[in-house]
Amino acid sequence: MAKKVLICATNYGVWGEELQAPWDACKKAGFEVTLATPLGKKPLPLAISVDPDFVDPIIDFKVNPPEVCDRIKELVAGDEWAKPIKFKDAKMADYDAIVLTGGLGAMIDMCNNYHLHMLILDAYKSDKLIGALCYAVTTLVFLRNPDNNRKALIYGKKITAHPAAWDFYGDFDFTYDLYEATEDNKGTDVHTPGFLWPIEDLVRDAVGPDGECIAKEKANRENPEVAYDWPFVTGTSVESSIAYGDKIVEVLNSK
Repeated sequence: MAKKVLICATNYGVWGEELQAPWDACKKAGFEVTLATPLGKKPLPLAISVDPDFVDPIIDFKVNPPEVCDRIKELVAGDEWAKPIKFKDAKMADYDAIVLTGGLGAMIDMCNNYHLHMLILDAYKSDKLIGALCYAVTTLVFLRNPDNNRKALIYGKKITAHPAAWDFYGDFDFTYDLYEATEDNKGTDVHTPGFLWPIEDLVRDAVGPDGECIAKEKANRENPEVAYDWPFVTGTSVESSIAYGDKIVEVLNSK
């Protein structure tokens, strides 16, 4: 029987490829995929994540290949992402894996989301695969294990983190403008002074002395960074989106 995967995304600004790549990988593998968001609304990409001319000002590099932007826009315009379920309506018993996708909005409505935490904790207790990419990795930091003195669920594990050297930290006025926003799905007009928190620092603390935080500044499309330490598959950032999706497929197919 086909594996069943619950793919979770933010309603406040997904980074397009960080949803598109694992989505397409799981679909290509023949998995049954269900999309879930906090509000049950279509997960719209950040406008800058579908702009092929966008240059990340920190690493001074164009991070959005044109063909990837085209594919994301195709998914936004089509039916595949149109009707996600809400986190609170999902039941982990129906799935073999839960896969979190990234984007700046994940720090707002995913990382400390009670319903998402309960899904992940259920997956953990039932020994199912748990994936998290880029900013969504902090969902695993904030989720505490009640059976391990409330340490982070990833305590003692090998986990990737968006490198602190890549963070927008300084004189930034960061907005969360969405591609194809509508009146009833407009995201948020919040402004933040760069990123909400330094993910690498949080992950280093969360995994503890017996774990490992992997935050390689030289990760790129040719050398992506994905860690596998059952039940967790984690990926660094957008450059590792394809490798993240592929690793999820590989691990699920081995079970």
